[in-house]
Amino acid sequence: MKPPSSGPALPSRRRFVTGLALGAAAGIGGLSLRQAQAAALARNGAVPYQLHGTDFDLSIGSAQVNFTGRERPAITVNGSMPAPILRWREGDTVEVRVTNRLPGHTQTSVHWHGILLPANMDGVPGMSFDGIYPGETYRYRFALRQSGTYWYHSHSLYQEQAGLYGAIVIDPLQPPPYHYDREHVLLLSDWTDLDPAALFRRLKKMPSYDNTYQRTVGDFLRDAREDGLRATLADRGMWGRMRMTPSDLSDVNANTYTYLLNGVAPGGNWTGEFRPGEKLLLRLINASSMTYFDLRIPGLKMTVVAADGQYVHPVSVDELRIAAAETYDVLVEPNGQDAYTVFAQDMGRTGYARGTLAVRQGLQAPVPANDPRPLLRMQDMGHAMGGHAGMEHGGAATMKGMEGGCGASMGMAGVDHAAMGHGTMDHSAHAAGDTGAAPTHPRSERGNPLVDMQSSATSPKLDDPGIGLRGNGRRVLSYADLHSLFDDPDGREPGREIELHLTGNMEKFAWSFDGIPFASAEPLRLNYGERLRIVLVNDTMMQHPIHLHGMWSDVENAAGQFQVRKHTVDMPPGTRRSYRVRADALGRWAYHCHLLYHMDGGMMREVRVDA
Repeated sequence: MKPPSSGPALPSRRRFVTGLALGAAAGIGGLSLRQAQAAALARNGAVPYQLHGTDFDLSIGSAQVNFTGRERPAITVNGSMPAPILRWREGDTVEVRVTNRLPGHTQTSVHWHGILLPANMDGVPGMSFDGIYPGETYRYRFALRQSGTYWYHSHSLYQEQAGLYGAIVIDPLQPPPYHYDREHVLLLSDWTDLDPAALFRRLKKMPSYDNTYQRTVGDFLRDAREDGLRATLADRGMWGRMRMTPSDLSDVNANTYTYLLNGVAPGGNWTGEFRPGEKLLLRLINASSMTYFDLRIPGLKMTVVAADGQYVHPVSVDELRIAAAETYDVLVEPNGQDAYTVFAQDMGRTGYARGTLAVRQGLQAPVPANDPRPLLRMQDMGHAMGGHAGMEHGGAATMKGMEGGCGASMGMAGVDHAAMGHGTMDHSAHAAGDTGAAPTHPRSERGNPLVDMQSSATSPKLDDPGIGLRGNGRRVLSYADLHSLFDDPDGREPGREIELHLTGNMEKFAWSFDGIPFASAEPLRLNYGERLRIVLVNDTMMQHPIHLHGMWSDVENAAGQFQVRKHTVDMPPGTRRSYRVRADALGRWAYHCHLLYHMDGGMMREVRVDA
């Protein structure tokens, strides 16, 4: 299907945070880079373009793109980066033939994120199929048993980071429970001029490379005046013993990344049109490799109507945090002005993606400044602070005034906890709702050089919007706001429970479940048809979006009751969250953190569902 024509002229080159306008569609039909960019920009408002129907041919190739003033290699789908939007319909059977046109001996793959399908269609090399080798075509064929907003990406090496990702929209058989006049897909991503493999090597050698916002002597003197010298020394001492800093919110930020909206850097001003009085459906997708985005549209309320493709009771917010791999559908009603800025700043406040909703191309609205840079506190990471465990999370952004110890296991992986295995654990009581409860750590964490910290007080924190969003004067979405429009689709109480701890070593940039990296871990085995509960405990100071392939994750509230169906569950530091899984898909499935370099660093397991 040909995309619509017409659009703005090619913008001037903009570097770094603002970036060039577009790297999409380079190399199409033998065009030069500049010609290809101009051709892509000529269809602004339809970048990436859409393919409709049930029968598709996708060709994975490579091209030179330019987002920062330098031409760099990228991976394209049908000559486009991002890949085309695939528009399907619930109830149809789709066939997608994916051909590998990459140079050399590079294998490739496509994973259909959040789509229910047979294991051999899931697209994870070495687990569900053998991958797609150069010159080969793999035939994906599966029936669509759902509707909503999803996305697809490579599960080979670092190809997702290099550009192999795109949106999926599945139209429902029945009308949705809301009305809208027009829709736009807003696909967020992060781009680096570095070779993605080189970026991973740098993370292994210098994991704090992008953390340029260290506290200074001036910060120390100010804190000493405000909180006293003793408290300030204790604060710095605790962070020093952990060899960590409270400014380390993300492993990679805008010092390395250019943030894109629909393949367009901020300076390119991607624009989605509307007519005054229309109600717009915005399909938000975080297709980034390593970035959490905090998105808002100044001047407009957003009504959240779906999460991860599944309808939820509508909730009106000013802002939402979208983790890597999550999707949200929101309704907005622009009226009274001709242009609104779509503003998505990264969690560390180092940069942003942006675009415009406008009555015509070429308009723009003011772009907000990034919010102040937040800092982690010990209680953010689930460390009991001299009796302050479970305290409210809306206070200052530092651990000021906290003089006591920071719990039994602040950075001390060898602390003696109750011995237990690292696999399935049966508990007499479900503890997901405990506030400030001291977790029991698996035996495999004890004395483990790959584990540099453990939570000593955890809770679900479902009503916490997250660091940098508390008390900012805006109504911010939290997981507690999300309630599926349907009851628990299974209805059974879980028959057993699996508890897993998210673990890591910041200095080694090593990540794992229960201190066991993927290469050394045994598969998690589920029995076909069973209903079980998975409990996750985040022992690290980083956030992790956890994705289980092939099956839904039905998130529970603090009382252990079904609340919302998702395919990706965000795990902030110091949280203990639980969800129910119905093991209704036979085969071998991937289960991992969706931060690409955390997954490659070891935070991944295989899940086997056996008859």
